[in-house]
Amino acid sequence: MSDRQMPPAHPFDFDAIDGDKLHEECGVFGCIGVTDAANFVALGLHALQHRGQEAGGIVSYAPDHGFNSARRFGYVRDNFTKQSLMETLPGALAIGHVRYSTAGSKGAAIRDVQPFFGEFSMGGAAIAHNGNITNAEALRRELIERGSIFQSSSDSECIIHLMARSLQRDIPSRMEDALRRVEGAFSVVAMTRTKLIGVRDALGVRPLVLGKLGDGWCLSSETCALDIIGAEFVREIEPGEMVVITEQGVESTKPFRAKRSRFCIFEHVYFSRPDSIIGGQSVYETRRQIGVELAREAAVDADLVCPVPDSGTPAAIGYAHESGIPYGMGIIRNQYMGRTFIEPTEQIRNMGVRLKLNVNRALIRGKRVVLVDDSVVRGTTSRKIKEMILDAGAAEVHFRIASPPTAWPCFYGVDTPQREKLLAATMSEEEMRDHLGVDSLKFISLDGLYRAAGEDGGRNNAHPQYCDACFSGEYPVEPADMIEKGFKLKAAE
Repeated sequence: MSDRQMPPAHPFDFDAIDGDKLHEECGVFGCIGVTDAANFVALGLHALQHRGQEAGGIVSYAPDHGFNSARRFGYVRDNFTKQSLMETLPGALAIGHVRYSTAGSKGAAIRDVQPFFGEFSMGGAAIAHNGNITNAEALRRELIERGSIFQSSSDSECIIHLMARSLQRDIPSRMEDALRRVEGAFSVVAMTRTKLIGVRDALGVRPLVLGKLGDGWCLSSETCALDIIGAEFVREIEPGEMVVITEQGVESTKPFRAKRSRFCIFEHVYFSRPDSIIGGQSVYETRRQIGVELAREAAVDADLVCPVPDSGTPAAIGYAHESGIPYGMGIIRNQYMGRTFIEPTEQIRNMGVRLKLNVNRALIRGKRVVLVDDSVVRGTTSRKIKEMILDAGAAEVHFRIASPPTAWPCFYGVDTPQREKLLAATMSEEEMRDHLGVDSLKFISLDGLYRAAGEDGGRNNAHPQYCDACFSGEYPVEPADMIEKGFKLKAAE
């Protein structure tokens, strides 16, 4: 399989403007037992585009054509809607991946775009991975010393090489064998000539769900991608579970030692689409409830509650309802702004966030405004938005943040700055308020976030119900590679 494409020339990344957002690394989707499976995978990836906008790829299999691959930079809609391309991906079995890189190089090489493919003695297999392998560098060194030749800078390629070295007699068993060596977070969708395979790590940090489409089956990072193709949501793949799907049905095993689930709580706050279902709960309703809890914890006298679109909208609705302060769309998002601008002028660059967001001046003027956003990472965009609101004539600006202060980097599949670049790692809440130049700044408490996510008693400090390392500094899996580079855990500070 050969597939070459150059990255876009001189891209202007508008997500880079939005420095107060964390970015999920990727999303995965797969189908088996449906005609033209790659078309359904493309639709599924389109629904998961929020999980990765840098690049995407699809691998399919048809008995008369073998394995075929297409990997492209950019949006799914700009690549995988072209009939000429989709005709090169025949078959009733396919998997796909959308990428926002954390591990590996940033946006540089098509070889880093998944799914990855390998030929084994018992046939070919492709794999797509959502998460991050925290011991990838140690594994990579070991594998290279033993003769492996890596084609990418991605941590996910380690899984293919570990499978190649396994002595097991079939591909699912080799995958199980390989994943036993892996530390960190992984939700994997893979395929052979006859099987669709899904696996979650024992902590279940990243999501993976099972769907039914006619006589076929689907695996997806989120339920919203099942909705777009008319598939029925069956259930979540459980932490530590492997499912092997064939024409005969779904076979489930639990190859990894059971552990207390530590699902990523930030999926509730920001990563997942609001129309998805997580753990039987509506993501939208959880975010609305975050706003309710935030209003109870951090009330303020104001005239208008305004979301920072689009991720702050459900929480702002909840805050307004609980506080009794009117809700209004004081900031309007340009829905037609793509992720990249080709060769922009310096004048356009200096417009910055105004190309993406604009203030509704008639609504804002003279008002004491509560701005509700999902998070503050570096603080750069928050300051720009505050300036826009004041320029529009607002009397006061109060920030309410629908997550606790982000004070620690994530090593489980989220693009996070180094710790010293996180505002909350170096400043108190009052110091952040001064830095942003707002009248007040309040974050939801960790207990409040847990209550909004359905844990009525708040966070169990002895046994946290979620992975909340980005807020608490308590990592459920030690980030071995980063510790080797000098990263200090909370207990070591």
